[in-house]
Amino acid sequence: MLRGWALVTLPLSALIRGLSVEHNSVMQADADHVDNILHHNEALQAEVEALRAQVETLELLVETDTLTPLANRRAFARRLEFEIGQTARHQTKTTIAFIDVNGLKRINDRYGHSAGDAALCHVADILVRSFRVTDLIARIGGDEFAIVLDHADEAAIATRMDVLSQCLTDNPMILGDAPFPITLAWGLTVVHGDDSVESAISRADVAMYAAKPSPRVV
Repeated sequence: MLRGWALVTLPLSALIRGLSVEHNSVMQADADHVDNILHHNEALQAEVEALRAQVETLELLVETDTLTPLANRRAFARRLEFEIGQTARHQTKTTIAFIDVNGLKRINDRYGHSAGDAALCHVADILVRSFRVTDLIARIGGDEFAIVLDHADEAAIATRMDVLSQCLTDNPMILGDAPFPITLAWGLTVVHGDDSVESAISRADVAMYAAKPSPRVV
């Protein structure tokens, strides 16, 4: 009977060992498969992050002026549209300023277009130093700049524009070996909740050109 029992149990033990080995192999295969999936997911996430960074870079380039480090007209219009919506919903105070560089044509004609570009970059630098980091400052074309200032009324902005003018006086552009004073004409308008981007821009533009000196002085 003992011999018979040994003959019966020996194959069962071998079968159990075989099943255990097979189970371990399956578990190892599953673990390897999971590791492969995790590795693949990590690679995909890294690729997505790289693509997202590229998209952000492209969006920044699309909304950045080609000459100065400022925003461009597209970015200005988008920010203005947002602030109009904020004014309509929350009655926030937003003012936009239009700025024109006086006499840029004279600079270009007398010193060349590279000097005119340098003048625009000089003005851009002064603008950045004169306003808050939360204000959007844009070059919207040629010799014109624009600023969107939220939570600010015309009186406060007029004071800042005086600061800007003084800053330009204190930091003249150097052409050759001599300082060259740069002056600005500017106009302000308060954003209304029922404005369109075009209507707000039109009012600021009219206000700016009303402040321009006569052609004989430019």
